[in-house]
Amino acid sequence: MSGRSFNRNTSYKEETDRDRPTQLHTGTPVSYRQEAHDRWSNNRPPDDQQDQVQTFAGWTIGISSGILAEHILAHPCIVLRRQCQVHHTATWYHLTPFTLLPVMYKLQQQQGMSALWKGISSAFVCQGVQMVSETVISEITPLPKEISRHHTVKKHVQHLLLKGLAFVVTTPFLVSSLVETVQSDVSSERPGVFNCVTEGVTRLMGMGSTQFTKLIPIWKLLLPTGLVGLSRYIIMQMARYTVITTIQQEEQEKRQAAISEEGYFQTKSMYDIHFPEMLANFTGGFLADMMFFPLETVLHRLYLQGTRTIIDNTDTGVSVIPINTSYQGIIDCFRDIILEEGLSGLYKGFGALLLQYAIHAAILRLAKFLFNKLSSEFAARNKNTGHL
Repeated sequence: MSGRSFNRNTSYKEETDRDRPTQLHTGTPVSYRQEAHDRWSNNRPPDDQQDQVQTFAGWTIGISSGILAEHILAHPCIVLRRQCQVHHTATWYHLTPFTLLPVMYKLQQQQGMSALWKGISSAFVCQGVQMVSETVISEITPLPKEISRHHTVKKHVQHLLLKGLAFVVTTPFLVSSLVETVQSDVSSERPGVFNCVTEGVTRLMGMGSTQFTKLIPIWKLLLPTGLVGLSRYIIMQMARYTVITTIQQEEQEKRQAAISEEGYFQTKSMYDIHFPEMLANFTGGFLADMMFFPLETVLHRLYLQGTRTIIDNTDTGVSVIPINTSYQGIIDCFRDIILEEGLSGLYKGFGALLLQYAIHAAILRLAKFLFNKLSSEFAARNKNTGHL
């Protein structure tokens, strides 16, 4: 009877030992409740939560930097660049940013800060129209909206065709957006948010075209816009691929060196994950904008011809001038610009482009600093909690 009692007690002891929580540190049993309490008291999230915090922080910095650099802070430079491009009688070409600064100051004094951000809503509308166009075309046709380097050549060609069609569809709205961006607030009322859409549809349907004899039919602008937009996209993607591939190869070599020297695999930081994409976008955009600046100048003048638009005088910044040109087409516009304004006439406003990407580069530097700072703090926190 005592043996039966001894066996029962032994069985009970074995079960309680097996069900006891595992020891997190050698020789020191700690319950899961105590571990959670320690993490809560130290304000340190668990591994999965900490990874989520790092991911969220990285995406926040990346997206915020992209929106600021490519849209918000870049828009005043885009406004001045386009006004310089279409100012056919300008004596100041503004090939460097330094000559633009007095003009920006005078415009801000005369018309307020809104003069440098006009047309920003229509720019977002055009991007939305292009995204919707790509989605609709990809749904009703076999053309792929997204591809990778593992796809076949046929898929890449189909993807480029989809992009070209989307640029063609967006052309009327790009024309309306340009008018809103360059027209002076002194001589016109501020357009509504979706005025770009209504004006684009009107231009597409050919309504009102008989009122303006110099207005170039929209169908003559579809193919040039599609080809220029597609060419810019190809250059941007090639530059992005080159930058990202180069950085990834360098990172791979560094990780292999760390494994051979220190004996462990070095995980990627927020900087390694997000910054290469941002740098690739900067490089691709800058290269494409520089290469196609003359073509952009020609297209913008053709877009604006016959619209009776009045722009700010980029020579003085305190007056307005009407746009009155009579180009017959792309070749005629090229010839007239070179003969009347010189070869540098194709690069009017190039200083605004340099200023735009100088601001973009400064934002990249700030983002790089934040990535490195946060990565160091997370690494130190992981080391203190024994996660590494």
